[in-house]
Amino acid sequence: MNEEIPSLGNLSEEALDALLKRSVRNTAILGLIPALVVLIASGWRNAAMLLTGALISAASLLEWQRLARLMSARMKRKQAPRGAIVAIVFFLLRLLIFAAVIYGSLKCFQGSLIALMCGLSLAVVTLMWEALRMLRG
Repeated sequence: MNEEIPSLGNLSEEALDALLKRSVRNTAILGLIPALVVLIASGWRNAAMLLTGALISAASLLEWQRLARLMSARMKRKQAPRGAIVAIVFFLLRLLIFAAVIYGSLKCFQGSLIALMCGLSLAVVTLMWEALRMLRG
């Protein structure tokens, strides 16, 4: 993986898209491996909570990627693209779905809240990692 990483000041639309794709991949990996470790060490309930949080983190990154494309299209055209209202409505709908999944996982799995919070924080960790890579480069 010797790809050229631009600095934060020169971040193009393609570079942002690549950054978010790498973050989604890293979030999925960082969710799956610790979930397997937690499964062995602590049981399926905590592993399911961690995996639920990681999946929501990865889906959130995909949603932010979609919104970044929408904002970029708006800035280029100086008007809202055709599907802007639909994209925003689906964004809000997904937030409600994520809230329902979190509530359902807390009720059904009855695992550790800390495991869920660790999974939910993976998106922030991977984005910070990518930003540090860009600052260093």
